[in-house]
Amino acid sequence: MGTDTSRPRVVVGVDGSRSSHAALLWAVRYAGLIGGTVDAVAAWDLPGAYGWSALAVDADFDEAVARQRLNQELNEVLGAEEAASVRALLIRGNTVDVLLRAAEGADALVVGSRGRGGFGRALLGSVSQHVAHHAKCPVVIVRPEPR
Repeated sequence: MGTDTSRPRVVVGVDGSRSSHAALLWAVRYAGLIGGTVDAVAAWDLPGAYGWSALAVDADFDEAVARQRLNQELNEVLGAEEAASVRALLIRGNTVDVLLRAAEGADALVVGSRGRGGFGRALLGSVSQHVAHHAKCPVVIVRPEPR
């Protein structure tokens, strides 16, 4: 899986939330301004993979279906033409770890202010807080437009 290292690279976390959709739109606009590429990264893992209990197997998870849903989400948010210019990556692992690894060498990491979990009144989610503290590149945290 090669990337064009001569162009700036923007990594954006995508999880299906309104915040991640806003982050995706921001990342694509920014990449357009700097002549860069966009990697849209979605993380998945098995329940219990990081707990003390035995590894649980999610019999309902289908990686091919998840990839298809990620591509569908990109098309719905960006439109087919713009989505075609974005590299969609579905990576197994803890969300924070996946995003930090994907952003190594990137010019920016873009995440939504809150993902699908968490508390409605929280200003930042745990993922955005963690990547803001640990990323080795600039981090942009995007809030969705009010409904």
